[in-house]
Amino acid sequence: MRKAAVIGGGAAGMMTAVLAAGEKTEIHLYEKNEKLGKKLFITGKGRCNVTNDCPTEEFFTNVVTNPKFLYSSAYSFDSAQVQEFFEAAGVRLKVERGNRVFPESDHSSDIIRALETELKRKNVQVHKNTKVKELLFEGDRVKGIRLENGKELFYDDVVVATGGMSYQTTGSDGDGYRFAEEAGLAVTPLRPALVPLETEEAYIRELQGLSLKNVTMTIKNGKKTLFDGFGEMLFTHFGISGPLGLSASSYIGKALEQQPLKGYLNLKPALTEEQLDARILREFEENRNKQFRNVINSLFPAKLLPVMLSLGGIDPYKQVNAVSKAERQHFEELITHFPFTVTGTRGFREAIITQGGVSVKEIRPGTMEAKKKEGLYFVGEVLDLDALTGGFNLQIAWVSAHAAAEEIRAKEEQE
Repeated sequence: MRKAAVIGGGAAGMMTAVLAAGEKTEIHLYEKNEKLGKKLFITGKGRCNVTNDCPTEEFFTNVVTNPKFLYSSAYSFDSAQVQEFFEAAGVRLKVERGNRVFPESDHSSDIIRALETELKRKNVQVHKNTKVKELLFEGDRVKGIRLENGKELFYDDVVVATGGMSYQTTGSDGDGYRFAEEAGLAVTPLRPALVPLETEEAYIRELQGLSLKNVTMTIKNGKKTLFDGFGEMLFTHFGISGPLGLSASSYIGKALEQQPLKGYLNLKPALTEEQLDARILREFEENRNKQFRNVINSLFPAKLLPVMLSLGGIDPYKQVNAVSKAERQHFEELITHFPFTVTGTRGFREAIITQGGVSVKEIRPGTMEAKKKEGLYFVGEVLDLDALTGGFNLQIAWVSAHAAAEEIRAKEEQE
């Protein structure tokens, strides 16, 4: 009988335990919290965006860090198979905008309950309120774990599924990175990702609560474009959030550690510069004797209007027939390049995921086993893998869990 320990009762840990358990494999799952799936419970605002119902090729385009590492494992447990797994476990699923997959009930607890039911069905022994302090080795292979109370337990395989540094209230405190370093594996720098952005300008804070749809956000480091995205964003009391702000954070984090970055919004991306100019000229022509402020108010949400007037450089009380071409073009430039300065992020306390982690150069891509330590596996967010919002990060958890579980099962068959 082969024995394996899985450290961490989150998405990747539970899935690994379920898929690895077999007649000849005894699986023990260790979770330091009083219950399983604490972070899973709050993902997707409590609805749990389980996966994304897109082709695997499209999945790779949404992985920000090290997508090539997942090439061999992603096809073995794709989104369709993940959905089949949960449907078979009794969770009815639905697909929403952007191919996001959720439980039909909109309750993340259904996903956790399904995994817990499968753990029970597969006779996985779950140890809650049990903290693993360190890993035990014999030469170049893992031999077990030491608990916080000093007890040593011996295993053929150990899977580290401890998560990252985000949502630390759920118990994510970086244990897995320490385990990796103590095993002699490299850990890449950690930074918060999918996290709101802090900005410098007072006028951004004045726009607090305003949500803009169908805008383009560009963030540059000097002349180099680090992020260019289209979608929805939200102004806050500290800066910018919403899907665009969160996505941008995953691309600009490293550069932002060196210096503030310049950002721009195109408030009318559906129009070319010529079309925008024609639109404004038409407004001017139809309202030639009206004041500038009363003509352009149809172009923007009410909350944005005072800021546009303040930054636009045109006297709000000026009649539009007196507005010069240069003034008009300057205002149009503001519409297509509404400026802001990103000074930082909200940190791990508000980050959805962690960027960085156990270097994928240390891990076999098909099995998630450490190259230097036989029988030691890393799955989920503890690895240097991260993706955009939309169910892609959970798909990484399921894919890596499946790869590790398959290898443990293969070793069981070889015995």
